[in-house]
Amino acid sequence: MNTATRTLRLAARQRFSTRAAQAIPNITPLTRLTFVRAMHTPRKEQQVWPTDTTSPEPRSHPNKDNKPAIDENVGKKGFADFNVAGKALVEAGGKVYALDRSPEPDEQWAEAIARVVPSAGGSLHYRQQNVADTAHLDSLIASIADENGRLDGAVAAAGVQQVTEALDYTPEDVARMLDVNYTGVFMTAQSVARQMFRYKMRGSICLIASMSGMVANKGLLSPVYNSSKAAVIQLAKNLAMEWSPVREDGTGGIRVNCISPGHILTPMVLKNFEEVPGLRETWEGENMIGKAGGDD
Repeated sequence: MNTATRTLRLAARQRFSTRAAQAIPNITPLTRLTFVRAMHTPRKEQQVWPTDTTSPEPRSHPNKDNKPAIDENVGKKGFADFNVAGKALVEAGGKVYALDRSPEPDEQWAEAIARVVPSAGGSLHYRQQNVADTAHLDSLIASIADENGRLDGAVAAAGVQQVTEALDYTPEDVARMLDVNYTGVFMTAQSVARQMFRYKMRGSICLIASMSGMVANKGLLSPVYNSSKAAVIQLAKNLAMEWSPVREDGTGGIRVNCISPGHILTPMVLKNFEEVPGLRETWEGENMIGKAGGDD
């Protein structure tokens, strides 16, 4: 294929993808942008990674070279997030540091350890950390980076929930939730990025938000949680804009993304089901497959 033909095909594909995205009014601007970019990506640059998490063999993954990464909030409330992110990293040979406020990990920790593939270089480490203690958080993340001489990635998943009618929230309730859900996530990303800049690592940071940051979940009265997750979504966009450019001194090039899970059966969600009669039936009834998701 000559250069002129390739250029014409690319131009046609760009026009088609833009029109296609405009023809889907219900998707969010971020989804539309992702859709367009995906169609613009040359086929040879697209990568597909295996999704079979039951295989004991190490999987092909860009983190397989024993790169250190941080997974935040892996206690009882956040373990479902860790099951997906942390386990995938250790299976692929990543050196994963799991941070949570509990002094010791819960009983599911043994399951996570079993997923480590030593032959691929993977390892799993637990550190107690309350994200609201920002001074200790910063020093802990710095020590992890110093121990390895680098820091390649982080998943910031800290979050607490409180089901309360809007008229009944106290200022203390709001402050407590924002300290964890927003400030804690922000400070985690900041501390990680500080080390990435220090070691000139072009790393990756993933913030865990929620579908609740974009919609008001029917049957669940949690205005503070929902709005805090909306803030996390906007935070990810701003951090990506600020940290992604590569600077003259070689720093930057940090990717920042945000994942907004839907109805996922975490311990926190199961607790909501106990507190709100009929909530599970409402949520599962609104999913096309008639059930909530899990880490499988």
